[in-house]
Order: sequence, then structure tokens, then C-alpha cells
Amino acid sequence: MSRLDFAPKTDDIRVTDIKRGLGEFAPKPGKAISFDAISSALKKAGYTLASADIIVEGVLVRENNGWWLEVDLSKQRFALEGGDVDKLLQGMDSGSRVEVAGDWQTVGKDAAKREVIRIRSAKALPARSSKAASTILDKTDELFMGMVQVSLDGTGSEPDLLASPIRTTSPGLTVYKGGAVIPRYYYTRQHLGNLKVDRHTVRVSISYTPTPTLQLEAEIPYQRTSFEDGGRSGSGNGLGNITLWGKYRFYRTLETWGDKQAAVRLGAELPTAKKDAPGQERLAAPEFVRQQIGPNNGGFALHADLNYSQARRRFIYGANIEGILRTERDGFHMGHEMRINTDLEYVLFPLKYQTPGRELFVILETSYVYRDRGRIGGRSVPGSSASEFHVAPGLQITATPRFVIEASFQVPVVRNIGPLALRTDKSLLVGVRYLY
Repeated sequence: MSRLDFAPKTDDIRVTDIKRGLGEFAPKPGKAISFDAISSALKKAGYTLASADIIVEGVLVRENNGWWLEVDLSKQRFALEGGDVDKLLQGMDSGSRVEVAGDWQTVGKDAAKREVIRIRSAKALPARSSKAASTILDKTDELFMGMVQVSLDGTGSEPDLLASPIRTTSPGLTVYKGGAVIPRYYYTRQHLGNLKVDRHTVRVSISYTPTPTLQLEAEIPYQRTSFEDGGRSGSGNGLGNITLWGKYRFYRTLETWGDKQAAVRLGAELPTAKKDAPGQERLAAPEFVRQQIGPNNGGFALHADLNYSQARRRFIYGANIEGILRTERDGFHMGHEMRINTDLEYVLFPLKYQTPGRELFVILETSYVYRDRGRIGGRSVPGSSASEFHVAPGLQITATPRFVIEASFQVPVVRNIGPLALRTDKSLLVGVRYLY
């Protein structure tokens, strides 16, 4: 909304009924307003403005056998139309101060374009009134995900997708002409025989959405790993592989209290991680096992991800399938991967869901991961492949329309893992999302 000349600040826009897509705001005093400008900007952000009701105070003007309303500060004129105009304005003369309410439209083109109010009510006001601003009630026939809020400001500066999966890729694009900062903390426990490995990872994702269909993102991880194997132990820390992403949303269908969308996401994983791994003198294990303890997954990798989600009333469900092609780095890589994730979400609170904010989502995600044999020194390593199926219950709280707190706990259900691959026992994720 802030990108329109007459628009108020985003925080001054009030969503009054999220199910029906209703919101209201007061324009900046002294600025001419336009229904077409709001409608066009909403369309760019992926929404349709079905109608708008407006309440305006001003001075009646009789001109060319028609009635107009002139607003005090902006001097903008609205044509008053409708079959009952003369009846509703009965007893009011040109120059009278009135308040009118009705359906607002922009009609005509170029020089003939004008703002029109098809009035439903009118009342006379005292000659002087301290109220100068108009109040507009925008109505959209679409609701994003059926659970958060539509962008009522016409520019998409409200969240496009505030609630979204935690571990499953979402086709949502967060904020049009804005973005999100998402810091997350992961704790992962792995083992192989008597060897125990603890990983503490902080991943910071920064995204920007320049168009209603495109999102750019960078993910930066930092990891600390410690291990213990009988009487031997050690630890290390360092930067992980940075991944650059581009997401293109190619399908979207919106409806009241529901939404369907799909996107493709491509990523380039850069070999920025530290290559340090425990030596044989620190850990008596095969080289492939020792390489897994560090943050290095190998060299440059390509990611391709197809994802879909659908919302219906309080439920959201979705899935994604991702393939990862890895190259070697100093003769090592973990193996090519395929991941299939599913997501089921439910808006638990509030029970009466009218306005966005302070929702509690309960989430259940599943993850199937298949990893091909890894490589050491250019050779495939027998016993290094793995296939695993995990479940991850989680919670998400929208503290404000722009700030989310989330947590997820993942545990394995089925594991079919080679004798040289670490087994994941549990994974805790805690994070926040801030939309700007």
C-alpha cells in the first residue's frame, strides 16, 4: 500500500474479515485516490479487487445536471450516480456539506476517466467538520491460503504467505516487492555403532520477491560438530555450503477461504564449507565415515525442486520433490539425493478466525530421503547409500502479521542405511521468520 501515492502505512490497514477478504483503510489527507490504481496494483500482486465501498465527506456541487462531491483537502471530485441520487439528496443544495456512502468505481478512459460513487446513503453535515479523510472498505473475492490475509494495499506489501511449512518447500513467495529473513537453529543427533555425532547448525535465509511470480533467496549455514567414540572425542566448526535459490510460481488459483499454487525452485550449492574432517589418529573409522562428520558435503551441487500446496478453510496440505546432483570436492561427495516431503497444517487457534495474527498452527510433516552411494577418491563407496523415512510434528505461532515463531521435531520411522552411513536419531528445529 505504501507504494501508492494516496496510501497509508501498511500498519494502518485493518483486515476486518479474513474469510471474506475484507479490509479498510483511510487514505492520506490531501491526496487524490483511484479505484483503478488499487485494482491494477492488486492484480500485479496476484489478487482481484471485486468491489470497494467508500464513505466520503465533502461539498455538494451541481454541474451539467449532475451531482458531484468535492473533498476538502484534495479538491478531488466524485460523480454521484444511481437511480435514487435525487431522492437521497433531497433537501440538500449545492454547497451543502454531506457524507455519502456507496459503491466506488473508476469509469471512462483517458480524459473522460472519473471516480464514481453509486450512493446508497447520504446525510447532511454541519457547515464545518474536523473530519477530512475518507474511509474506504476494500473487498476482494480472493483469500491467500485461506488463513492469513490478502494484500489489501494493492502492492503486496502485506505477507503473501506468512504461514507455511517448516521443512517442506512451499510454493509461496512471502512478500511481493519485499522479502523475509529466516534464522533457524538445528540440533541433530547421529550415530554409527558406538560413534555419536552432535550437530548444532544455524541457517540464515534471506529472500526477496521482485515480482508476483519470482523469489530470490540465499541460505547461509554455520555448523559446529562434536563426536565421541569410546575414549576418543573431538569437535570442529565452520561455514557450510552456501546455496542460492530462485523460485518461480507458475500456477496459482485463488478462491474464498482457499488457495492452490505450484512452483519450481532451482538452487546452486556452492562449495564454501570447511574441508576439515577428523584424521585417523583422532577417529579410528573409514575415511568416508570421517568425512561425514565435517560440514563438507562435496563440491558444487545443483538442486531442482517441484512443490505444490493447497488450502481449504483451516487445513493446508502440500508436498515437494527435490533432486540433488553433487560433484566431488577433493575426491569426496556424499552422493546424489532425492527427497520427497509432505505437509499437513491446521489452524488450531483462534476458534473464530476473522482477522490475521496470533494464529497457532499444528503441523505434521513427513520426509523420505534416498541418497546414492558416495564417492572417495573418484571411486564409489559400497555401503554408503541410505534411504530413510521421517515424521516431524511441529508448531507455528504468528505473533504478528509479519513475525512467526516455529518449532519442529523430526524422528526416523524407517531406515535402510548402509554400514558406512551415519544414522540420524533425531532433529530439532527452532526458528523465526520476519517479513519486511
